[in-house]
Amino acid sequence: MNDQTEDALQVPRGCPVAHHGSDLARLYGPEAATDPVGIYERLRKEHGSIAPVLLEGDVPAWLVLGYRDNRRVLDNPRQFSRDARIWRDWAQGRVEETSPLIPMLGWRPDCVSQDGEPHRRLRAAVTDGLQAAAVRGIRRHATHFANKQIDAFADTGRADLVKDYAEYLPMLVLSRILGLPEAEGRDLVESCAQVFKGGEDALAHNERIMVILGELAERKRSEPGGDFTTALLEHTAGLDEEEVVSHLRLVLIAAHTTTSNLLARVLQLVLTDTARLSGLISGQLNISAVVEEVMWNSPPLAVLPGRFAAGDLELGGHQIQEGDLLLLGLAAGNLDPDVRPDTDVSVQGNQAHLAFSSGPHECPGQSIGQSIIAIAVDVLLHRLPGLSLAAPPEELTSTASTWESRLDSLPVEFAV
Repeated sequence: MNDQTEDALQVPRGCPVAHHGSDLARLYGPEAATDPVGIYERLRKEHGSIAPVLLEGDVPAWLVLGYRDNRRVLDNPRQFSRDARIWRDWAQGRVEETSPLIPMLGWRPDCVSQDGEPHRRLRAAVTDGLQAAAVRGIRRHATHFANKQIDAFADTGRADLVKDYAEYLPMLVLSRILGLPEAEGRDLVESCAQVFKGGEDALAHNERIMVILGELAERKRSEPGGDFTTALLEHTAGLDEEEVVSHLRLVLIAAHTTTSNLLARVLQLVLTDTARLSGLISGQLNISAVVEEVMWNSPPLAVLPGRFAAGDLELGGHQIQEGDLLLLGLAAGNLDPDVRPDTDVSVQGNQAHLAFSSGPHECPGQSIGQSIIAIAVDVLLHRLPGLSLAAPPEELTSTASTWESRLDSLPVEFAV
């Protein structure tokens, strides 16, 4: 038995409520914002592959840290439901409807809140709509908006590739896919960020998104087009108005936030490694290999919300009670020493990471996100000769929320 196992066995098992107290790790606040990976590793040492934690408002949950336990939860919806209506703390009134957790964890009439046949019906509408959108020209839209974003700073010789490029490009492409005007898409970038960030403004920004998307759906009922919104409205699954708007919200927030984060991390990796940079420029290295590495080591969604225990069960040596909330630690699972004892070993060609989730709720738009990133990197490298970091790599910082860790800035310089 190793030290990690011995440490884990000394910790009391049971519902996270039993661990509720000031010494329980919080996935929010100053430490979580600056060192989430440190928290994951400390929890792994203290509790094993699953650990009790607190969310905003000191709401208790289990954080799944082990790779295999993450896969078990994701692949078994009968045991670990996506339906938040069985979440005990919410059902019993311990989580207010005004909690900033509700936009991320609360039930809504979309496919990620459902299991079984309701999930299959709604997901079919989403996947069919996204497939039709992809056929109509994701690469063309990505190329257009990549060049448009670069045009704004190409003559200056300097840029911040987070604020000037990665934060906006995916949203602009998604706006075109959904049928939103470009100006509205730009305005929604901040609202999507605030929903993920949490805090007192999360609910107001979530409501703002719903209002804009509700107006979009109403517009498209009378003025249909070749967009994702029209595809949802006309799908044979027969989505009602609330279901349509909820799925527009789901795609907008999830796709933009994860793709913008992943793009920033890919650019960070490329620009802090001259071999990768020259390999991409020369064509000797494929961008998919770089994306794969980032998805293992810095997945765009570090913690996936959420699953709810459908009954009493055992997971990772802990007794989980019916109605308990479980969070999927995708970043922690990808770094699980049981499956990656040496993180320096190349993961090239290994697509078994957790970045896209797994099971029936695996991300349906992953190919679209990867297409946007491939075009974004290619256009950037060929538009800006001599592109290089304008700051030492060790000075690049990140800020995390419960759900993700985002690069603060990526200053670059280039020839004009």
